[in-house]
Amino acid sequence: MIPPAAQRMTPERAGATVSETAGSHAVSKPEAVAAIIE
Repeated sequence: MIPPAAQRMTPERAGATVSETAGSHAVSKPEAVAAIIE
């Protein structure tokens, strides 16, 4: 498992916009993923 701090570091370094939601996988929260894409 990749530690959460390491998961946040790469997109921050790239200047990406990051959104977090509780869930085990992106597919478990399709509404949240769709809202970000829109």
